[in-house]
Formats: sequence, C-alpha cells, structure tokens
Amino acid sequence: MTEQSESAPVDAWPRLMPAAAIAAVAILVAVLVLNRLGNGDVCSANEAVEGVFVQQMVEHDAILFPVENRSVPMYKPPLFHWTALAIDRISGMRKVTAFNLRLPSALYALAGAVIAMLFAYRILGVAGAVLAGLTLAGSYQYVVLGRFGRVDMTLCFFETLALFAFLLWLPRDSGVAGKQARSESNVPALYLMAIAMGLGVLAKGPVGAIIPGAAIAIFMIVEGRWAQIVTLLDPGALMLGGALASSWYVACYFGGQFGFLNRQLGAENLGRFFGALGAMAPWYYVKPALLNSAPLSLLVPFAAIYALVAQAPSDSTSSGISDAAGATRAMRLFAIFYIVTVVFFSLAAYKRRAYLLPVWPAAAVMLAWWIRSAPASWRRSATWGFAALCCGLAVFNFVHIPSYELNDCLDDSFRRAAADISRAVAASEPLYLFGFKDEPAPLLFY
Repeated sequence: MTEQSESAPVDAWPRLMPAAAIAAVAILVAVLVLNRLGNGDVCSANEAVEGVFVQQMVEHDAILFPVENRSVPMYKPPLFHWTALAIDRISGMRKVTAFNLRLPSALYALAGAVIAMLFAYRILGVAGAVLAGLTLAGSYQYVVLGRFGRVDMTLCFFETLALFAFLLWLPRDSGVAGKQARSESNVPALYLMAIAMGLGVLAKGPVGAIIPGAAIAIFMIVEGRWAQIVTLLDPGALMLGGALASSWYVACYFGGQFGFLNRQLGAENLGRFFGALGAMAPWYYVKPALLNSAPLSLLVPFAAIYALVAQAPSDSTSSGISDAAGATRAMRLFAIFYIVTVVFFSLAAYKRRAYLLPVWPAAAVMLAWWIRSAPASWRRSATWGFAALCCGLAVFNFVHIPSYELNDCLDDSFRRAAADISRAVAASEPLYLFGFKDEPAPLLFY
C-alpha cells in the first residue's frame, strides 16, 4: 500500500507535464496581450469606430443595429461587438473603455494560441505544442492585434478553428468515400467546422468562409479526395453553417435595415475587393508577409514550401492525423491556406497588413513541425535555438508594444478635447464637426 501511494505521483507526473507546459505558454500569451492593455488611448480611427458601435451596444442597448453619430451603419458584422457586450454584461461593466474594448481581441488571441497548442500536441507532441505557442508569443503581429479593439483577431480565431476541425474530420484514407467515409470521419468535427465558418462570416463577412473553404477545396483536390468532397458537403452541416453565417444579414433584411446591408456587402466587401475604397499595388504584401513579425515571418514561406514538397511516410499505420503521414497532410493544408490568404488579398484592390493575421496560428504549428522535422543529429539544437529565439521576441513584445501603444497616442488623443466639449455642450445636444478629413470616431468615442 505504501509503495503504491508513493509511486502514484511519480507515475502521474509524465501525464501532467504536457498540460503544465501548455498552460505555462498560455499564461505567457495572456501576459503579453493583457499587460497594460488599457493604458494607451483609443486614437486610431480603425479601433475607435468599432469602439463607438460597442458603446452603442453596451451603453445604449442597440444590440442588433448600432449606428455611429446617429446615422452611419456599422462597418463590420457584429460578432466582435457581441463578444464585447457579453463580456461587459457578465462582468457588470456598463461603460466602454480602452481596456474592455480591446479585451475580446486579447481573449480570442489567447484562445487561438491554446487551440493551436492543443492541435500541435495531438500531432507533434509536447515539444511541438510548446514551439507553436512560443511562436505566437514571439509574433509581433499576433500580439499587437491581440491588443487592438477590432474584428481581425475574432476572424483569425474562427478561421483557425475551421481548419483544425476539418483536419479532425478528415478520413485517413484518401480512397474511401460514401458511407465508409462517413463512418471513418469525425462527424462532430464536421459540424464544428461548419459552426466556425459560419461565425467567421459573422466576424468579418463572407471572407470568413471563402478563404478557409478555398484552402480546404484546393487541399482535397491536390490530395485526390474528389469522392470525399460530397461527404464533406453534409446537408446538416451546411444548413447549420449557413444559418449562422446569414443570421444577422437576414435580420437586417427583414428589419428593413438596408443601409447595413449596403454598407456590409456593397462598400465593405465588394467595394474593398474591387477598389471602390482605394487600391494598392499587387505586390503590396511582399513586405508585410516577410517582415510583419521578423524574423519568424521570414521563416514561414520556407516552412510552407517544405510542407508542400515533403513526402508523407507510407509505412504509418495509426489513424487520423496523429501519425507522421497525418501531420504532413495537415502541414500541406496550412501551407495552402497561407498561400490562398496571401494571393486572395493580393488580388483584392484594397489591402491592409492586418488581413494576413489569420495565417499565424496555422503557420505557428507549421513552423513547429518544420523545426521538429530537422535531422535527428541537430533536431535538439534546432528546437532549443528556435525556442530561445521566440522567448527573446516575446520579451521584446512585452516591453516594446505597450510602450509603443502609449507613446503613439500622446499627440493624437482626443480624450482632452472630448472632455472640454462635454463641459461646454450638453450630452443631448448635437455636435457639428468641421475640418475632419478622416473618420471622427476617435473624438466620438470619448
């Protein structure tokens, strides 16, 4: 009895190690995205305009159809804003500040890092999971946009979840089809993918389903899984995803809110893609793709190329994606997703660096796999060297990003001007703005 009780903790320790390692990296990511989150003012028009709509939901109960300055419909679908509303209701906050405006992005960034590590653990083990998490902690773009009150991180999370769910659904054998494919696949994962893609549309419009859907379709064609495409198009999953994706748009239509539909589907989606809001050169993304989180972003194209040309081992006997062959297939999908994202937005007329954010969780797993695929003679050195690099970048992000956010708004904050106006003008009186070339949301927010 004594011998059993003494050995039990020792036996339990190997099982606790992966959870402890993943939890430690998750805490690191949480610290990076939450550290001094509300210190910097809301001075960017891109962030402030979302803040104004969140204010309308939280402070004025305009949950479905909030407007800016009593007339301008919201620019994006409301999932990010609803998330902020839910957090504020649960926590009892009734006023929107810089902190709770940014909090949904921080939580989505943390959740994205956690699911990336869990997926990496499934196919690469604990070392791969830690490397994937540290990659996101070291990614400048991922941490910056995890601290920014805008919809991009919400979209990133649900696109990532859709890819991971698809891989959990995918039958191991590319030749099976019909009932056999259904019996060998993970049906709940298929429905999870449908939910994720539907919520991706509610995060930022049809692009939330188009890009992961295009990557998955290309992957299945490349893999020769033509017969399984029919199995993938499960009627129940399609109906569920479609219902989620269209729910708010349908509410706009039947609620007579055609201004919202025109703004969302016209100006924001088609307008941005075809140049109504401006145009950038097709090669615009060369620099952001390579340098948005250097040096990690410089490595992603090499990992993607390696994933595309790597041959999956043919002697693997385990099922699903939990073997070397399944891991190689997963990385091929991530490489295709990376390329589809860059190409899609390069073809679009209007471009923003933040549009590349959704590639990061999948790219982090792909980088971890690439490092762990090094020859055995120097795999250990490559793993520790890459981990040290990511830790150094995480320290830089911890120190630099909050300071940069604070200093960036010192000369552009409208907080003082708004306070002066509030002292002179009653809250119910209209404001007349003159000389604003850009969006007046930073002033309206305060």
